[in-house]
Amino acid sequence: MQTLPHAIDQVDLRFDDAGLLALNVVLGLVMFGVALDLRVADFRRVIARPRAPVVGLIAQFVLLPAATYGLTLLLKPPPSIALGMILVAACPGGNVSNFVTHLAGGATAVSVSMTAVSTLAAVVMTPLNLALWGGMRPGTAAILRSVELDPIAMLGTVALILAAPLAAGMTTAARWPALAARMQRPFKAASVAFFAIFVVVAFHKNFDHFLASIGFVFVPVLVHNSAAIALGWTLSTATRLHPAERRAVAVEVGIQNSGLGLVLIFSYFAGLGGMAVVAAWWGIWHVIIGLSVAALWSRRPIPVHAGPMDAPVPMHTGPTHTGPTQTGPTQAGGSNGDQSR
Repeated sequence: MQTLPHAIDQVDLRFDDAGLLALNVVLGLVMFGVALDLRVADFRRVIARPRAPVVGLIAQFVLLPAATYGLTLLLKPPPSIALGMILVAACPGGNVSNFVTHLAGGATAVSVSMTAVSTLAAVVMTPLNLALWGGMRPGTAAILRSVELDPIAMLGTVALILAAPLAAGMTTAARWPALAARMQRPFKAASVAFFAIFVVVAFHKNFDHFLASIGFVFVPVLVHNSAAIALGWTLSTATRLHPAERRAVAVEVGIQNSGLGLVLIFSYFAGLGGMAVVAAWWGIWHVIIGLSVAALWSRRPIPVHAGPMDAPVPMHTGPTHTGPTQTGPTQAGGSNGDQSR
């Protein structure tokens, strides 16, 4: 175990300025595609009905980073893997969460609203959480000191990668809705391909090291991702959100923008092996587990007795009603408008 940090950090990932710029552009295009599906109305919805998005954002940016720090103390991974876990937890929701929420029969409107707000909030919260929780563990704090991490500089990078494409995509959707509608599906499909290409390019010179390192990060990523989904579900249940909203929050917290994490690792940590392998494997794993959870939930429609999402969820003191259930995810997510994206 003592040699593990040296072994996994032999995965040396370095890009020249042109390569790093290309990767930033790729992630910017992915975020532009996400923004094509967002409207100003999504932010207004948060103001009009803030409960579910606020619960989700608390889980995303407050509880998940704190819980991740606790997991690193419990699992005791090497510092680079621990810092990779903290960085992934500090990132906003991933770009496939809306699609997975729809498949799961969740409240798609809540998922879209959370994606919009968390992407903006990440400009501040991602550098803040990385500096805060990464600085509390001696090994990870040493890495932060060794790279002389400047949270303000990272804030600028995150703003450029996330906020600028978000504004451009939403402007395109508002001014040319027909064009945006035609572009949405290709961009969503391309986003998965972009991430795959991203990982292949990053690891092509070290692919043997990458495959050998998967065994070291498999359990931490599995436990971490499961904890994220469980955290979102538990908090949304404790706050008595509608069952469809619980599914949306759980998916949104469990699917992170690991592509952003990789860009930050290349930009500020010279592609440190342990961090990079965690972020890359998370990006693959959360799609696998997200689609698996969606398949399970899609076979368990939201019960009719749960009522509409506008109404508070009743507290049952007697036997649960076992009447007829809804038959598809469209009803579970609320109105058809919720599922239009």
